[in-house]
Amino acid sequence: MKIKNWDMFTFVVAYHLALVLLLPAFISVFSWTAVALFLVTYIMGGMSITVGYHRLYAHKAYSANPFFEWCVLLSSALAFEMSALKWSHDHRIHHNHVDTDKDPYSIEKGFWYAHILWLFDYKRDFDKSLVGDLMKNPRVMLQDKYYGLFLIGVNLAVFLLGWALTGSALASFYMGFLLRMAMIHHCTWFINSLCHTYGSKTYARELSAVDNAIMAVLTFGEGYHNYHHAFAADYRNGIRWYHFDPSKWTIWLASKLGLVKGLRVINEVTVQKSLVSKDKRMILEHISHEMDAYALELKAKLEELSATFEEKAATLMAKMRELKQASADQRAQLQQEIKRLRTSLKETWDEWIAVTRQAAQKYEFAH
Repeated sequence: MKIKNWDMFTFVVAYHLALVLLLPAFISVFSWTAVALFLVTYIMGGMSITVGYHRLYAHKAYSANPFFEWCVLLSSALAFEMSALKWSHDHRIHHNHVDTDKDPYSIEKGFWYAHILWLFDYKRDFDKSLVGDLMKNPRVMLQDKYYGLFLIGVNLAVFLLGWALTGSALASFYMGFLLRMAMIHHCTWFINSLCHTYGSKTYARELSAVDNAIMAVLTFGEGYHNYHHAFAADYRNGIRWYHFDPSKWTIWLASKLGLVKGLRVINEVTVQKSLVSKDKRMILEHISHEMDAYALELKAKLEELSATFEEKAATLMAKMRELKQASADQRAQLQQEIKRLRTSLKETWDEWIAVTRQAAQKYEFAH
């Protein structure tokens, strides 16, 4: 790989070297206050990327009032990950061209390329049409125009505050700047590398993106990356009650406080419909050359079940739409019908899971 961005390369190498060279000196002034400074700034900076840059700006999964936006735009200076405009621009390219040559951090170019090397190789060809909505946002444009001042102002304030709290300029610089920035960077980069390599493909098996629960903890919920690539418009990445997704919880809480609204959610039936369609296509492609009796029976069963599921799902969703417009007298009956349809749909879904798992075991492919 030929380095194109020498300024980025120099910056990244320099702060990693500083982390190593200053470690012995930092140990001599270590304090738990410095650790607390690191944790607070790491959480603020990391959450500004996940809650703000990613879900608010890049994917428009919800809308926010100016106060909430300024909280995001100011605290994002702790992450050192470009302006919201440029970050969202590059991320939208990633989703539009994932796993292709046009993907800025394509995993197809290798783990380390997707993780960090792309930063030194990537030349942004800024396409205004990709971020036309963001260019109409005066707060986003102000941050982009004066991003350097945002970085200096916020980080200098944090450094001075950390110095006052820890009593050591070195401790404040090391934990409240160097380590915090490195941690946020590598956790973000691991979404591009690790979360396209190691994990489960629950929702979109044709993509490289995977769900990785460990990375979800380190990145405030971003580790459920397969779901995110399958349903990028959802404000949630972790959709189960047990999924660790503090970014989702923060957005939900902010909605209750009136700071954000319009939270976009992909309902469970839509998710299941997508899985049925993708499962069917994947299995039929896998067994296309199989001509034994089981394969022929399986093909017929898949077609039958998928059609039944599609029909039941369509009926259920129509009834749910009808419920929203129903009068008080009609609601009780519709709710009973919807309950019955949900039970029937679940039976078909359970049968689908059983059939596809059996097929996976029989023909030895991942499911």
